[in-house]
Amino acid sequence: MRNLFAIILLSLGLCAQAAALTLNEARSQGRVGETLEGYLAPVARDKETLALVEQINRARSESYQQLADSNNIPVDEVAKMAGVKLVARAQPGEYVKGINGKWLKK
Repeated sequence: MRNLFAIILLSLGLCAQAAALTLNEARSQGRVGETLEGYLAPVARDKETLALVEQINRARSESYQQLADSNNIPVDEVAKMAGVKLVARAQPGEYVKGINGKWLKK
């Protein structure tokens, strides 16, 4: 399982590098936040932020599906494992969505 988490986090970092607005910029600007479901969500609703969220989530979905298939586990389980890790790794000042559905600033 440890290798699975490493692969998830590596693939999530790689898919963020091609965007005009980078994931790190969007996080630090408070435009996006991580969710426990394993997907990025927009805090801001501008066109650039929404496009980034769509791109990142599409790549995450593909990565989660590949990992689920190769490990014979449900894709939603992979996504939730990644979500827990991503929320825990959020830096101070970044947004995460709590279990109550509300945005929290770390």
